[in-house]
Order: sequence, then C-alpha cells, then structure tokens
Amino acid sequence: MHCNLTRVEMKIENTKAQMRKGVLEYCILSILKSGEAYPSEIIDKLKEAKLIVVEGTLYPLLTRLKNAGILTYRWEESKSGPPRKYYQLTKIGEEFLKELETTWNELVKAVKLTSK
Repeated sequence: MHCNLTRVEMKIENTKAQMRKGVLEYCILSILKSGEAYPSEIIDKLKEAKLIVVEGTLYPLLTRLKNAGILTYRWEESKSGPPRKYYQLTKIGEEFLKELETTWNELVKAVKLTSK
C-alpha cells in the first residue's frame, strides 16, 4: 500500500510541476507588463507567487522569448557588481501577452464550469 501511495504522490508532484511550467511563461510576461526587470527581480516575484524558479530555468526561457521577438533587453551598469540585463516586452510581446491572457481567462472559466 505504501508503495502505491508513493507513486500517487510522485504523480501529483509531477502534475503540479507540469502545471507550473505551463503557466511560467505567462507569469513572466505578466511581470514584465508593468515594466522592465532584471532576472533576479523576476525570480523574486515568481517566488512571492509560490512559483519556485531557479536561474537555470529562467535564463533559457528569457533567451527563447527574446529570440522569438517577444522580449528585448538592455544592459545597465551596476554599482554593486557586473552590468545587469533588463528585459522588457516588445510590441509583439504585448500582443502575445494579450492572447495568453485571453486563453488563460478561457481556461479558468472552463475549469470553473467543469468543477461544479
């Protein structure tokens, strides 16, 4: 019995991880909607929202979004270390985020309807 419970717990954790991963891009873009941010700020905001993300997960995603034309960045000198890369949404990114917001709202509505 204990072995099955462990399998179920593992399945739940895997499903939770997949759900978080699925909304991570949307959350990052939502953070940047209010203005530019550097990766440490993005990670802090995600942690506040209980979306635990490490730099090794964030940087490839930011690079992919930049390469897709959804984000752009600029370098700024830092008084306390190396220069910082500040990311921001492009016009394409703003439109992309609007589409994600619509999709998210539709999904929330569908989940609410099916869980009644």
